[in-house]
Amino acid sequence: MAVSDQQDEKAEQSVGAFTLADPLSSAPPVPLPYPVPEPDEEWQLPHGFAHVFYGERNRGITRPVIMADGFNLGRSDLKWLYAGLDRDYPFLSELRRRGRDVILVGFDERTSSIMTNAETAIAAILRTQAEQMGGASLTVGGFSMGGMITRFALAKLETQRMDHRTRLYFSYDSPHRGGVVPIGLQAFSHFIPVPNDFARQMNSPAARQMLWRHYDPMTGQIGIAPERKEFLRMMEELGGWPRIPRILALANGRGDGTGLAIPPGETALKVERIYPGTTFYSHAQGKEVVVAELKRRFPAAEKTVKTSGFPELDGAPGGTLRSYGILADMLKKFGAQVDLRHEEVCFVPSVSAVAIRDIDQQKDLYADIDSLDPSESEVDDFICSSTTTAHTAITEELCGWLLDRLPD
Repeated sequence: MAVSDQQDEKAEQSVGAFTLADPLSSAPPVPLPYPVPEPDEEWQLPHGFAHVFYGERNRGITRPVIMADGFNLGRSDLKWLYAGLDRDYPFLSELRRRGRDVILVGFDERTSSIMTNAETAIAAILRTQAEQMGGASLTVGGFSMGGMITRFALAKLETQRMDHRTRLYFSYDSPHRGGVVPIGLQAFSHFIPVPNDFARQMNSPAARQMLWRHYDPMTGQIGIAPERKEFLRMMEELGGWPRIPRILALANGRGDGTGLAIPPGETALKVERIYPGTTFYSHAQGKEVVVAELKRRFPAAEKTVKTSGFPELDGAPGGTLRSYGILADMLKKFGAQVDLRHEEVCFVPSVSAVAIRDIDQQKDLYADIDSLDPSESEVDDFICSSTTTAHTAITEELCGWLLDRLPD
């Protein structure tokens, strides 16, 4: 084998050393771009841990706001999470200025099942109650999958007749009706001929529970993962939602039915030199629609990935992820030539984040939420972003809305 071929083979094997993650939970640069204070307390919890930051002039936990980390591979980095929650808009600083105590909940493995990480959230809630000074109610919520974890935790506590003392629950761009990673990208993670981080993330318990449709690497089948069906069944057994707190939902996508300008069936990313000829297309309606042509040289293989009965997911109104951009960055790093036409796609559709429609049908996925009766949502109150923003982007518009609704 020629030296250049050996380099290309190594490059094809190395491409999967990344994960799809929102800015809040992606890998932190060194040094951090923002000074993060030292926590006043650090807790070890089952399957996770928490960092506690007292509110201004508080000498202990007084008016707690518990917030759970989202979805990525590996252990939470709560310093990085704090920076992400305070950098673009000073959300945590504002909470603390108002006398609220910030309790950030992290997980030993963020791709563990929602049920496993809900045990961490439950432990954080009970520890908060045990250590709290005074009788102020709790606010509990989370970002991305953290909102699903805390929703499950509170509902489970209620089913067990345990008083969680939570008056407000919030989710921030959480995939209540499912999240979306393009099927072609999911398939590509397993087309890389060696075990890799991207494939581990895409086939993890959390991904299989969260994704609206999942690519099964064992069978090549595309459908609702059994783990998702089981999670939805368990959630229903718990009543679907906690009943006691007021329920708020925030969406990074727009509410007027406007998404990204991504025509269906269009090339999103084309690759040459390594994985030469590999092409990803945006999702389109119809039967047997090609979403990816996967090609590799070592060992030589080709695979065509098709979907049937899908709506036009990539351009849907919702919080966006640099799904193709992240992969393109990694391919370029290992010497590929890339033609990247659609860097960002929808990750959590707006209708999913505010729990007002399923995302199976085109008309529901692109619904003009602003014109719907708000009572059609499963939550008590919600807000969609006035512009399309990145999944879990911390904006003044969304955080200001939430701050104004915290219980006294």
